[in-house]
Amino acid sequence: MMAHTYDYPRPALTVDCVVFGLDEEDLKVLLIRRAIPPFTGKWALPGGFVHLDETLEQAAKRELAEETGLGDVFIEQLYTFGALERDPRERVVSVVYYALVNLRDHQIRAATDARDVAWRSIPALPELGFDHREILAVALARLKGKVRYQPIGFELLPRKFTLSQLQKLYEKILEKPLDKRNFRRKVQENGLLLDCRETEQGVAHRAARLYRFDRKKYAQLCRKGFLFEI
Repeated sequence: MMAHTYDYPRPALTVDCVVFGLDEEDLKVLLIRRAIPPFTGKWALPGGFVHLDETLEQAAKRELAEETGLGDVFIEQLYTFGALERDPRERVVSVVYYALVNLRDHQIRAATDARDVAWRSIPALPELGFDHREILAVALARLKGKVRYQPIGFELLPRKFTLSQLQKLYEKILEKPLDKRNFRRKVQENGLLLDCRETEQGVAHRAARLYRFDRKKYAQLCRKGFLFEI
């Protein structure tokens, strides 16, 4: 059977990934230092071209694993970027995904066309290649909006966490202080936090109680029309 020929030129299709993590100091994003043109030596978001035999999400997960070593992470489609001059090589349309990870659970390593990989603090980012600064801004806006009405922020925390860690997470993402009493009332009144009956270990200050997020109960409540809100 003869292959069908197209009368119109087709743009290349890529995926890019914005991976957020949180440590004791700042909200961070995972960047690679490119080993190949264009923007050789520049920092950029991990990503690459979509293969003909894979879905967009499969491509995003593959690129993350190949370039950074990350696997088994929460990932969600963000937006499609298609400005005419966004890639100096050719006409390229990129479907962007964002991911949230707990830094302690994942080891990163550079591979394929990445010379280096590192978590970089968002308040002090280096110059980025392509239109990745714009992509990151859109991802941050989505994160700030969505974290208020869907408990995706728990993906950034250890499985067991303190209420102070949880509040700090929201303050870092929303970039503003939150009233301690009101915040704790809101997160506890919806019944989605399970008391682990444990306290922090190896801390100099008074050990705080540990909690974990009740995913099963959240799924049950969502089926009943529950609205999570911070």
